[in-house]
Amino acid sequence: QVQLVESGGGLVQAGGSQRLSCAASGRSLINYAMGWFRQNPGKEREFVAAVGWTTGSTVYGDSVKGRFTISRDNAKNTVYLQMNSLKPEDTAVYYCAAGLGVPRTVAGGYRYWGQGTQVTVSS
Repeated sequence: QVQLVESGGGLVQAGGSQRLSCAASGRSLINYAMGWFRQNPGKEREFVAAVGWTTGSTVYGDSVKGRFTISRDNAKNTVYLQMNSLKPEDTAVYYCAAGLGVPRTVAGGYRYWGQGTQVTVSS
């Protein structure tokens, strides 16, 4: 019922910046939370950031606090992830997700997922 498409991934040097976008379609996001997760092969999906669509309430994973900022444009049904001071450890496939309720920090809290966009940070 909610389709999500990520974009903006690519190759960036350590210390650089990148902005990811996630366009949502299919329904209004009122009462939803939008989240960003990332994953590497053989590892668990890691929480990055989330925002309440209507309230604007945000939460961040410990590894990205102070470096990443999540925001949304309600009129465009789009959520963004501004990534600054990037580190090689940030290299991963980044996924956006949508779920009902308040922002959650676990993947199980989100019902709808995008297909991911690759971010590679070179050292």
